[in-house]
Amino acid sequence: MRLIYPLAGLALLATTVTGTTPGSATVIYPWCLEYGGKMGGAENCGFVSFAQCQATRLGNGGFCKPNPWYSPYPPSPGGARPIRIRP
Repeated sequence: MRLIYPLAGLALLATTVTGTTPGSATVIYPWCLEYGGKMGGAENCGFVSFAQCQATRLGNGGFCKPNPWYSPYPPSPGGARPIRIRP
């Protein structure tokens, strides 16, 4: 009976460690489709190309525009500079 609790804890630890996956980054696409409407409309910024946005627009109306939050280059891996404290 004394052996069951440590083995159960070890099994729980093993499933926790092996069951985790790294986080994924959000993909920000370069084109948005803005829908109009009496109730305020909507915006869909999930288009890879202008042609893809236009094809969707033909069936639904609205207009395509560049995504204001799109950045073609990822942020630098260096991150922020460390804060230096003087002694």
